[in-house]
This record gives sequence, structure tokens and C-alpha cells, in this order.
Amino acid sequence: MAARPRVGVLALQGDVREHVRVLTGLGADVTLVRRPKELAAVDGLVLPGGESSVIDKLARAFGMQEPIRAAIRSGMPAYGTCAGLILLADEITGAIAGQETFGGLDVVVARNAFGGQTESFETELEVAGFDGAPVHAAFIRAPVVTRVGDRATALAALPDGRVVAVEQGPLLGTSFHPEVSGETRFHERFLAHVRGAAA
Repeated sequence: MAARPRVGVLALQGDVREHVRVLTGLGADVTLVRRPKELAAVDGLVLPGGESSVIDKLARAFGMQEPIRAAIRSGMPAYGTCAGLILLADEITGAIAGQETFGGLDVVVARNAFGGQTESFETELEVAGFDGAPVHAAFIRAPVVTRVGDRATALAALPDGRVVAVEQGPLLGTSFHPEVSGETRFHERFLAHVRGAAA
């Protein structure tokens, strides 16, 4: 287990391949998760970027919502990027009618906080606990954390103070997409959580 952590990427919609590439490159044994039996075979789960409302609907259609909620409640490490952060949040604003989340992160997240696709941008971020160069972060129709609850910790914020990376125990969430910018430190942190939980 220590050598090859078993992790899944929720493969219902979104930038699944990019996460698989990063995790495989870091030595993880990666499974595409679409069914409860596949979730049961992994020790950690990545929730990719994409369209949060679509992933929510598909998770319910595939019978995945409650198994994922139960896994998170039981302490399974999870990492959500962009839409994945929305899905991990306990509360969202700007949601479409009936949209739900898996929850787990004691945060409020605003969907599409920066506007549409044309408002996408890239910037450098200082991240708490990361050594070396700042994180090059790509924001694509990104959400933002509007409230960080007592159980969660902000890891990074934009110059205007808006929080864009959070952590709570084995749960990690970023508004941006490290998997598309060549940044691996968030995935490394996620895998460290997976190893710790398995131990």
C-alpha cells in the first residue's frame, strides 16, 4: 500500500484523464470510478473539474451519491478540483434548482464566481505548507470559497482575499486545476492523506 496507493477518479464527467495522468505519474494505482463496487476498491477519491450540476445528476443516476457521502463520512480522503470542490462543499450558492453536493468540507462555495469561460485566467499563488515556487493556478469557470467554517482551513487565497484552496482532515479542495498546469503538489498532498488513512 505504501508503494502504490489505490485511488479512484470519479469518471462520470469532466477532466478525468488529466487527473489519471498526474496520479499515475506519482506512482498511484488508479481506478476509474463509476459504480459503488469500484468506489469500494479504492482508498481515496478525486472529484474532477467539469460541470458540478451534471456530475451531481449522474452520481444520483448511477447510484453513487450515497456511497460517496458514506465514504467521506467514514474518513476516505478526497480531493476536488473546481467542480469537485463544489461537490465537496457542505453548502453552495448559485446552484441550479435541486442541485446537491456530497458534502464533507465545512465551507460555502459560490459557483462560477469569476463568470463564464471567457473570464478564465491564470495566476501565481502562495500555498500554506508548500515549499518551492508559487503554484501556477488555472481558473476555468471557477468557484470560490465564500466562507471557511471552523473545521476547515484556508490554504491559498487570491490577492483580494478570496479563498481558492481549502483542507479539512483528509479532504482537499481547489478552485483551480493543478492537473492541467503541470502542478503536482496538491495530488502529492492527497496521496499522503491516502497513505495516512490506509496506515
